[in-house]
Amino acid sequence: MAIVVLISDALKVELMSNGIPAPAEVIWVNEVISFQQHRTADVFIDFLFENTQERIEILKQLQSTVIVNSVVDTLAEIDEGFIRINGWPTFLKGGLIEATCLKDNLKEKAAEAFVYFEKTIEWLPDEPGFVTPRVVSMIINEAYFALGEGVSAPEQIDMAMKLGTAYPYGPFEWANKIGVQNIVDLLNKLSRAHARYTPCELLVQETNKAI
Repeated sequence: MAIVVLISDALKVELMSNGIPAPAEVIWVNEVISFQQHRTADVFIDFLFENTQERIEILKQLQSTVIVNSVVDTLAEIDEGFIRINGWPTFLKGGLIEATCLKDNLKEKAAEAFVYFEKTIEWLPDEPGFVTPRVVSMIINEAYFALGEGVSAPEQIDMAMKLGTAYPYGPFEWANKIGVQNIVDLLNKLSRAHARYTPCELLVQETNKAI
């Protein structure tokens, strides 16, 4: 199987965290246009996916199994012929990949591709946030509410969370690693249906600092 992967250096380290891939032809590329040079590949994985019409048109031309990293936007909003995964920073380190696919005939090849990286796909409904990013985003949001109420400092909240729940990161650490803008984008999307996901104003202010 030939797998072409567009990925950042940091995400590549996470993807490879379970060891060296099993025998397979894995081609690493730095830009989406490079996919065109490997049109005969079996699977294309775009970890740097952006939901733009131009990007979608490039990927649709490949006529192979296309997997995109899209936590916020669903396949209904992108293209129902793709597969989407949770490829947020920190979520590729384990052995499980959250994914969704609207066409059953595409699942087998996608699952086979991730086996080469010692990872198993958990198929989920085509909903914003999958499961884990949604939960983690709410934890981060609540931490910012606590910070705004003067409960404690970020470092202390992070330490309490790690000691109390054995999570790998505290909420503020996690927000920095994932990207505050990613968190706010997901919460805003989810809050359209459920007000409880409304992002904390202090968290929104963090996105302005990053600009």
